[in-house]
Amino acid sequence: MRHRKVGRRLGRDSSQRTLLFRNLITSLVIHGRIRTTEGKGRELVRLADRVVSYGKRALDGGDLVHASRMIRKFVTDRDAISKVTGQYAELYRNTPGGYARLLKAGIRPGDNAPMVIVEFHALNALAVE
Repeated sequence: MRHRKVGRRLGRDSSQRTLLFRNLITSLVIHGRIRTTEGKGRELVRLADRVVSYGKRALDGGDLVHASRMIRKFVTDRDAISKVTGQYAELYRNTPGGYARLLKAGIRPGDNAPMVIVEFHALNALAVE
């Protein structure tokens, strides 16, 4: 029974899952939009929202050092960390949550896996204007 177990296992052990999500979040922060499978995408949205919330705490007069260390648990690139604490934190300053979203992208031809696009939704609004 999986009572009170949060998150998907994705056929990996915990260290592989940690590295997988660190790479996915770093790519999402750098590019603003990535394409992945549905299971990975659903977990990624949870973690990406958490990372942006840490960035907002640093912006709102919190401790920048502590926030950047908490972000560093998820994001591997220094430029991406500064992007979270700068650009994304400023962009979502007045937004209470839900910074990333999933868009269904059909199925992958090789193995019929459902694919999604994970993106920070306010970035699209800025690109359109």
